[in-house]
Amino acid sequence: MKNLLLLFSLLLLLGACTSQNSPKTIYIVRHAEKQLEGNDPELAYVGGVRALKLSQILEKEDIKHVFSTDYIRTRNTAKPTADQAEIEIEIYDPKNHDALVEELRKREGNILVVGHSNTVSQLANYFVGDGEKFADLTDLEYDYIYVVTLEKNGSKVERKVYKDF
Repeated sequence: MKNLLLLFSLLLLLGACTSQNSPKTIYIVRHAEKQLEGNDPELAYVGGVRALKLSQILEKEDIKHVFSTDYIRTRNTAKPTADQAEIEIEIYDPKNHDALVEELRKREGNILVVGHSNTVSQLANYFVGDGEKFADLTDLEYDYIYVVTLEKNGSKVERKVYKDF
């Protein structure tokens, strides 16, 4: 009986230490500038430079997970950060934000998510709560980084630009 009580106590303690209780930061960005031709284009030269800049910005942020949609431009935007953190890029469905948000909340550690002009603001809005919602980005906007801070008492979203880092 004593061992059973000890086991039950240990399980309660472990249950209290879930990842939802752990503070973390989620960085949400649009893919970097792309080539203008094709259905699934590569990054343009300037896009490659932006992807490297993103990895420099996040270098000291202890990124534990990198999510990307399954397009060349998004994967190539995420790749320098994933390589630097020595982790694999995980592919998500941009049409299923509910599942992605649930997964982001469950994960331990800081996270990078790379999406598209019509998805990154929508994803950030899941964490805004009752605050003002962000509009979709225009085709020419590539320099925003949504910084989502998840803490025990809620979340906060700041929209910054690359030069803020």
